[in-house]
Amino acid sequence: MPLIPEEPQIHESAQGPRATPATGRTAPTPRPVPGPRPAAPPRPGRPGPLRPTAPVQRTPRDGTPVKPGPSGPAKSAATATNPQIQLIPASIEGALDAAEEAVDLLLDSGRAPGDVLVLTTGTPHPWAEHELSFGEASYWAQHDACDDIFYADAAAASRAASRPVVVVAVNGGPSTAASALPLAHSRAGALLIVCGDPQQINSVLSAGV
Repeated sequence: MPLIPEEPQIHESAQGPRATPATGRTAPTPRPVPGPRPAAPPRPGRPGPLRPTAPVQRTPRDGTPVKPGPSGPAKSAATATNPQIQLIPASIEGALDAAEEAVDLLLDSGRAPGDVLVLTTGTPHPWAEHELSFGEASYWAQHDACDDIFYADAAAASRAASRPVVVVAVNGGPSTAASALPLAHSRAGALLIVCGDPQQINSVLSAGV
């Protein structure tokens, strides 16, 4: 009969370890529960996807309708051979002022001064007259530097290199305009702006471009 009390003692010892896992409620296990809260810091990572939205700055490419990057370069290649044309109605007397306003708008929109070439079909721009007074060598050296707006007589447009934007002030010389506009069109990489009489300009562009 002494075996009888010994058996329950063995059962008690067996229950003991069972209780220990019970006591091992693993209070550490709830601790991992706050652990997922560090997963909340990934929230700052959400701005990460917003950064791709920043490339919406591709809009300056003037390919605004198509913001995807791959199509952007495709458009730039296309505009190199077929620039957009903008016509600004102006009288002969007001063509140069209209061209100046167009240049101001271009610079305000973010265009670099070196991207712009301004041609005149009649009276030269005052800047061109002033710079030419120092000699053609220094005058064309500024053209070659491509670090500022360059003003030239349309008759000398053949000597001018291509620039992303060409602005033409049709301020006289109908015959000069007829030959200058197609040449200006060939020199414009992305945009050609023509300031002058709409009928004259349209007739020249439709015939020569």
